Amino acid sequence: MNIKNSLSNITIGVIILIMTFVSSNLNWGKDHWKGILEADAKGYYAYLPAIFIYHDLNFGFFEKIEKEKYYDKNLYYDYTSGSNGKRINKYYCGTALVQLPFFLIAHYSSYLLNFDMDGYTKPYPILISIAALFYLWIGLLFLNLTLKTYHFSERTRAFTLIASVFGTHLFYYSVGELGMSHVYSFAFMNMFIYFLRQYFILFKKKQLLLLAITLGIIILIRPINGLILFIIPFVAGNYTNLKNGIKKIMNYKKQSLFAFIVFTLIISIQFIIYKISTDQYLVYSYGDEGFNFMSPQIFNILFSYKKGLFLYTPILLLSLTGAYFLWKNARFEFYSFFGFFFLITYILSSWWCWYYGGSFSSRVYVEYIAVFMILLGTLIERVNRKWIRNMFISSIIALIVICQIQTYQYRYYLIHWSEMTKEKYWDVFMKIEKE
Repeated sequence: MNIKNSLSNITIGVIILIMTFVSSNLNWGKDHWKGILEADAKGYYAYLPAIFIYHDLNFGFFEKIEKEKYYDKNLYYDYTSGSNGKRINKYYCGTALVQLPFFLIAHYSSYLLNFDMDGYTKPYPILISIAALFYLWIGLLFLNLTLKTYHFSERTRAFTLIASVFGTHLFYYSVGELGMSHVYSFAFMNMFIYFLRQYFILFKKKQLLLLAITLGIIILIRPINGLILFIIPFVAGNYTNLKNGIKKIMNYKKQSLFAFIVFTLIISIQFIIYKISTDQYLVYSYGDEGFNFMSPQIFNILFSYKKGLFLYTPILLLSLTGAYFLWKNARFEFYSFFGFFFLITYILSSWWCWYYGGSFSSRVYVEYIAVFMILLGTLIERVNRKWIRNMFISSIIALIVICQIQTYQYRYYLIHWSEMTKEKYWDVFMKIEKE
């Protein structure tokens, strides 16, 4: 095999080896595994023991697990909500669905190794950390395939893949708060984008089913992830492709109907769970929490010291300079990208808690990193002047370093999980001494 021709795949392998080392070091030794399932992650995961161990979708085991057997005042979190007089899980079941194979391995391992088969002893969180690494790997494979459709060189793709992991908050949500939904969404959104890209290149019927399956899982993980549908014009590449793609869907009546049925069956899993647990198919589990579309916090979600995306993940801001080449050569893609970016930013910043609680950077953009990486790859690939190209590559490397330092600061509380200010940010800027 020609090493040059497989550089991007080798890069993915090296990335996963590094991430496995980091995750095992942070999460597997001593009692560190107890923190793998924390906060929202507890709710995402809880469907698995609820269904396969306790057979209780009203989560009657919550008190025994959270308040007695595994109680920790620093990790305690009530992930339950109420509807129709019944206790339910506040979160959606898609993350648990894709974690299922790893849960089953952990369950069988617990039996073989004489651990309590309660869903929360050491093998279970360890296998969830492995699940996160697995889906990171899947996400990178499909991101690489997507970048390949844009005819980026092996070197460009390899460098872009490195930047996507080590230069963004994807790193933290793969090895830090790895039980959150973001790395799983990242994987399936990358699949969706690739299958979509393939559809608009080849117009093959089989892509419709693949798109239906991935979109169903994406929405089952987090319904707001359905916003990925608005990336369709950008991925199509131009108006003619978009129009022809829509016409083909109308022509592929049987395949389109079958794909829609499969999509409906997948998202119906959540409705069935609600029916079993509350006797209602439609449930809003977030209570009084919701969107305020009259008061979007667009500037704050992008630039604030509290949680600004571009402040804590500046490589994503740099990637936008790749849009210059879209403006020059592909106006349809240019307008499609910024239309998509503005739409998701408007909606995500309209959530009542626009900073999404304790988090590093603006975590709700992790699933969309692939879109930014297309622009970053475009930037790297299209710059012709050597000195400008070297300047951008040097900047990307510098921003990777900055991201890693800020991730370290966040992990060790130099960057506060929700209360950062301008004064605090500059007081600890690039410091690595633990407080």
